[in-house]
Amino acid sequence: MSAPVAGRRPLRAGPVSAVWRPRTAFVVLGGLALLVLVGAASVGRGEYPIALADVLRVLAGAGSRGETFVITQLRLPRVLCGVLVGAALGVAGAITQGVARNPLTSPDVLGVTDGAGVAALAVLVLAGTGGSAVGLLAAVGLPLAALVGGLLAAALVVGLAYRQGLDAFRFILVGLGISVALVSVTSWLLVLANVQQASLALIWLRGSLNARGWEHVVPVAVVLVIVLPIAIVLAFRLDALDLGDDAARGLGERVDRSRVQLLGLAVVLAASACAAAGPIRFVALVTPQVSLRLTGGSRPPLLASAVAGALLVVTGDLVARTVLGGEVPVGVVTVVLGAPYLLYLLVRRTRKDSA
Repeated sequence: MSAPVAGRRPLRAGPVSAVWRPRTAFVVLGGLALLVLVGAASVGRGEYPIALADVLRVLAGAGSRGETFVITQLRLPRVLCGVLVGAALGVAGAITQGVARNPLTSPDVLGVTDGAGVAALAVLVLAGTGGSAVGLLAAVGLPLAALVGGLLAAALVVGLAYRQGLDAFRFILVGLGISVALVSVTSWLLVLANVQQASLALIWLRGSLNARGWEHVVPVAVVLVIVLPIAIVLAFRLDALDLGDDAARGLGERVDRSRVQLLGLAVVLAASACAAAGPIRFVALVTPQVSLRLTGGSRPPLLASAVAGALLVVTGDLVARTVLGGEVPVGVVTVVLGAPYLLYLLVRRTRKDSA
């Protein structure tokens, strides 16, 4: 029997085996505790401020009837939507970067974000004007269109990039090309839209948790409950792909099929997140790399990325509502934080390649 690797402890229960990573568990548990505190602080903010202790007491099942109504019906859905959207984007980014073995890859490269934006904007523009119609579309049509648009865009990228196998470099280039084309379509649709349609579309395209209710929370929660366990079970395929295509095939892994299956999970997660809150960019790019450095693994960890993504979105929304003032979309905050990190990754990658 081989000696255990430092930082890892093998676990066995009959035919089932797993690896226990204490450092990863510590990062996940610490992130969850911080997420609860930040989420409770966000719930307490508003025109009717509620102290952090009172928020925690209401969430534990106590508290007055008025505070319970304000928290559970008006504010908690917004925070939970941010938690679930951030977790979905974090896991989607971890899967995408693990499959491509490239820290600069994210679901944005798959065209999911831009495809969701084009589809939602097309619904607004083609449906015509009218206050009640626009309100109905915002509640029903936009999320459904975003989900379908994201899935179709990703399917187009995979279809164009597949040539006797799914090469990671070709996959990234095709995804970038499709994303640029979809951005042009978005600009064209904004020109065709009237003022009311364009204003609603611009708010959604920036990624916002404003006015999110339980009807936005439930769909993305269902997707996470179904997809996240599947992704965790299939995580061993990411470990095999991390060794390289030849080594993965030597271990009996069907590389192309594994890539398509894993990318399918990432696309569903990213599309559901976009459908719930709009395109919140850079979360799927930044959080897997931050989690990788915190856990010290060889590839972005799924659970740690989920917690980091949720923490980034909820914290960004809290900052947008308190520091920036008003209902600033959370996507604005994530772009401000993510753009410098993207430049850092580009510089670091360039220096590594030139060394």
